[in-house]
Amino acid sequence: MTYVERVLEKLKKSNPDEPEFHQAATEILATLEPVVKRHPEYESAGLLERFVEPERIIMFRVPWIDDNGKVQVNKGYRVQFNSAIGPYKGGLRFHPSVNLSIIKFLGLEQILKNSLTGLPIGGGKGGADFDPKGRSDREVMTFCQSFMTELCRHIGADTDVPAGDIGVGGREIGYLFGQYKRIRDEHVGVLTGRGISYGGSLARTEATGYGLVYITEEAMKARGDSFNGKTVIISGSGNVAIYACEKAQSLGAKVVAMYDSDGFIYDPSGIKLDIIKDIKEVKRGRIKEYAERVRGSKYTEGCNGLWAIPCEVALPCATQNEIDEESARLLVKNGVKYVAEGANMPSTLEAISVFQKSGIVFLPAKAANAGGVATSALEMAQSSGRLFWNFEEVDAKLKNIMINIYHNIDNASKEYGYEGDYVMGANIAGFLKVAEAMMAQGIV
Repeated sequence: MTYVERVLEKLKKSNPDEPEFHQAATEILATLEPVVKRHPEYESAGLLERFVEPERIIMFRVPWIDDNGKVQVNKGYRVQFNSAIGPYKGGLRFHPSVNLSIIKFLGLEQILKNSLTGLPIGGGKGGADFDPKGRSDREVMTFCQSFMTELCRHIGADTDVPAGDIGVGGREIGYLFGQYKRIRDEHVGVLTGRGISYGGSLARTEATGYGLVYITEEAMKARGDSFNGKTVIISGSGNVAIYACEKAQSLGAKVVAMYDSDGFIYDPSGIKLDIIKDIKEVKRGRIKEYAERVRGSKYTEGCNGLWAIPCEVALPCATQNEIDEESARLLVKNGVKYVAEGANMPSTLEAISVFQKSGIVFLPAKAANAGGVATSALEMAQSSGRLFWNFEEVDAKLKNIMINIYHNIDNASKEYGYEGDYVMGANIAGFLKVAEAMMAQGIV
């Protein structure tokens, strides 16, 4: 049994009933075999065992009172996974599906994603099994204040800097920051994704979606190709999906489908993004309203049929494991050439295998959706220096980071004999920087 296999076996035994964490660890560790063979000193230093074990896990109850005066209790989490290259950095997710396994998988992925940006940020993740959907602003505020009352003990501008994720947008970040400031009596860059009026960064809202398109565009350029004239389908209808759509359309692509948790819309003439923004950002409505407002478009309940729509580019931007093996085969059959992950781990291991065996250019989440955390780190830099960069400055830095990520993962895939395998390339390139820092810092 190899070193990697022993570490993975031990991880599964010591972390039972955590399928998402097992999936992420299996995918990452399997790609590191050639690295540990080249660096036998990693085994003697127990580096992989330390890499897959979080430095700290914080779990806590979150009591709050709803609009009916009833006491509600949710479970909160913060996994501070690895700080070898910088303070913990990673989003907070508020969603009923949140559990320790999901937070650990996200935190493990975040280590490598943050490393790939080239910026000094470690990996962490957090959240709660609270669902802000359908809750009043007062209820969301009350929950966020209770959540931050505990979390504030464990974070700080040079310790751990959370951001948003699913269910945590500008409203939630504002309430969280307000409570942190109230308790700690300090106005520091302890959260990113803040409003512009109180220390946020321009282009942060757009960053993950824009970055997704920038790295895909660079992969296309390397093949003498471009977005111009391409048919694109995008899952999701949140920030990532909306701004991936916006940037892809600006480059000449035709986005024909998007979805939310209820179902998807198909518009063969191309998505009218202004209507999507009005429904999702202004009215906080459901995407089915699009079909009621746009003649020629069609709404379908459920999301499985989305991946059967013919396209050349697929950008999954919703949630984990939304593309399974069957969906991947449908995409390949219907002519997809590029798949880039805007969500975290939206493709199953079986789906990834289908893409790679079919010669599809597949860009994994830890590389493709790193634009959000990269811009969060740029927000941290602005906060530390009391600076404010205009949109064009931040966007230019973001694009340069995403271009560099593509070339770093491409070079790593070639150096280790897996040219074009960007899962290998991303894991290896991200891991090597963290491994070097961990080795330099001793057994800690």
